Amino acid sequence: MEPVIEVRGLTALAGTAKLLDGVDLTVPAGEVTALAGPSGSGKTTAALALLGEAAPGVRLSGTVRVGGVRVVGGEGPTGAGAEVRGRVVSYMPQHPAHALNPARRIGSVLTELARLHRLSRGSGADGRSAAAGLAAEALRTAGLPDDKATRRRFPHQFSGGQRQRVALAQVLACGPRVLVLDEPSTGLDTVARLRLAGQLNRLAADGYGLLLLSHDHDLIRAVAARTVLLEGGRVTAAGPTRELLPAPATAPAPPAATASTRPARAVLEARNLTAWLRPGHRDEVLHEVSLSVPEGGCTAVVGPSGSGKTVLARCLAGLHERHRGRLTHRGEPLPVLRHRTTRQIRGVQYVWQEVRNSFDDRRTVLEQVARTAVRLHGLTAPEAERRTRALWERLGLTSEHTTRHAASLSGGELQRAALARALLAEPDVLICDEITTALDAVSTGLVTAEITRLREESDTAVLWIGHDLGLVGRLADDLVVLDAGSVVERGDSRTVLSSPTAGTTRLLLRSQNLGPAAPAPEAERPVKGTPAP
Repeated sequence: MEPVIEVRGLTALAGTAKLLDGVDLTVPAGEVTALAGPSGSGKTTAALALLGEAAPGVRLSGTVRVGGVRVVGGEGPTGAGAEVRGRVVSYMPQHPAHALNPARRIGSVLTELARLHRLSRGSGADGRSAAAGLAAEALRTAGLPDDKATRRRFPHQFSGGQRQRVALAQVLACGPRVLVLDEPSTGLDTVARLRLAGQLNRLAADGYGLLLLSHDHDLIRAVAARTVLLEGGRVTAAGPTRELLPAPATAPAPPAATASTRPARAVLEARNLTAWLRPGHRDEVLHEVSLSVPEGGCTAVVGPSGSGKTVLARCLAGLHERHRGRLTHRGEPLPVLRHRTTRQIRGVQYVWQEVRNSFDDRRTVLEQVARTAVRLHGLTAPEAERRTRALWERLGLTSEHTTRHAASLSGGELQRAALARALLAEPDVLICDEITTALDAVSTGLVTAEITRLREESDTAVLWIGHDLGLVGRLADDLVVLDAGSVVERGDSRTVLSSPTAGTTRLLLRSQNLGPAAPAPEAERPVKGTPAP
């Protein structure tokens, strides 16, 4: 097929660092092309170049043509990117918080995008009606209800996985010929991820060209005809996906169940926790939830997108104040964050999924991470930096990363920096909310190894929120399954995952398989009012 996007010799420099080195890439219509590689390999830099854009301080060269329009040339962006953005190519970033306007209802934004990119000016009332219809179609295609209640909601009233779909709807509302999707499975439960694979295949069948940036090899195998492997900014291989990423011969066997020898004393407990969104106890999103995390243990929380997992984490971290119930840390009442003592702040640390906005672009990331040890442990700045560098290296970040600002780091690199920031507090309890979704397999291994070391050497308790059930089975002692804000199943993690009793758990397990024999998920329930961080 004739390519909609052609990239030849694309190079990107940030100071003396070479982010991309002579990358060649084509994206034809009616097909999914995958750009795969580890965190920091240059995938997002390449995606932005397709829009004729680059991050601050990044210099582009080479040739990028989109729909026949040259948006990057030998001297960098040509200025023609404005002609193709939205109308020809639309980009969905890895973290939807960067693409969604927190002050506007999603329905009005979708309608405005449809009018701007797909309808002629001055179309009047008929145009508004047509744009509203296109917005509703975009919501349905993205896997969300197109009802009035959904359209009137703000981005913070969706869970992380639901916001991924809202961001996809925004891309679709523009009516582009090419979709550039940066890690679209981030934050999705297994059911939503299976549904996403079906949506991408349908979009390709409808004639869209899709460029999928991902480290999720199962998703790539399920949807992509061709794959380009990127490492260190260079293309290391390109060709049919089935040749570059063959399916594993057999699924890895789950670890054998072992009797826990950890003490039963709980470090963090929630009893009959109920949370709501609006004043007057309106819009309840958690209903009488109880759990405990023992010293040195790991309790995992799983459930469909929108089930209340992040609200639970935010209540425990003291960030969500509209709740009732009993929260305790080492047997003492745990108030909301603004009333916590330094010891309580140090003792309960929270790492969330979308960390980009928690970093200040005016200072290096290393300086901000090291500041935790200065504020919470009274270390000198040089000693705090020394400890930070040691932890930094264990998490797979290099000394070159220490001089960089947040805007020049990938999502996976920032995620590991945020984890390092929390670990420097030396917490009793570490709350991890989807902290590996932006990571490749190697980086995930480094993160989980560090968490396992802390549990064994420091008796750190871990509350793990995640959608990767295989990883949950390897890490967690106990498992709590949430659905629509209520606990539907709990118990030893290996027992629950091998012999589930709740329909929600069985559906999540069935939906792990993205191959051609994967079962179709059940119809999606209406979107609940679960906010994300």
